[in-house]
Amino acid sequence: MPEKFTIKTSLGDITIALYDDTPLHRDNFSRLVSENYYDGIRFHRVIDGFMIQTGDPLSRHEEKRALHGTGGPSQQIPAEIRHPNKKGTLAAARNNNPQKASSGSQFYINHKDNGFLDGEYTVFGIVEEGIDVVDKIAVVKTDPNDNPLVPVIIETIVPAVQS
Repeated sequence: MPEKFTIKTSLGDITIALYDDTPLHRDNFSRLVSENYYDGIRFHRVIDGFMIQTGDPLSRHEEKRALHGTGGPSQQIPAEIRHPNKKGTLAAARNNNPQKASSGSQFYINHKDNGFLDGEYTVFGIVEEGIDVVDKIAVVKTDPNDNPLVPVIIETIVPAVQS
């Protein structure tokens, strides 16, 4: 049974299931959740009709707004590219590296089918409940860097109650 988590945001809850065939990404995400790593982190890049991105610890600080999107652990996760970028899937962000290795903490949720990203980023989970919350986040007003003017915050991420 896949691991499931509930991302509790300032705009509502998003329940996700992580894919078993991307174990490096699944285990890294699970470890970060167990350490409360994501608590207080903002969605720092929001583009309606594209994706919503989070996971940068620098985004906890308004005074570091210019740096949002540049932070996270120094280690990268080796690519596990197996799934398409469909609406509602979670994928690991990354810098421009030839191995397509993923960020140690930043991830995005696709707001539509983004086939042009297929083969480029590791998709490691899917939204099971709360796509309406993803839609709500995707349309908030943003600054010229796509950073929400009113912060959208991950309050916490917890294991989802499995039925």
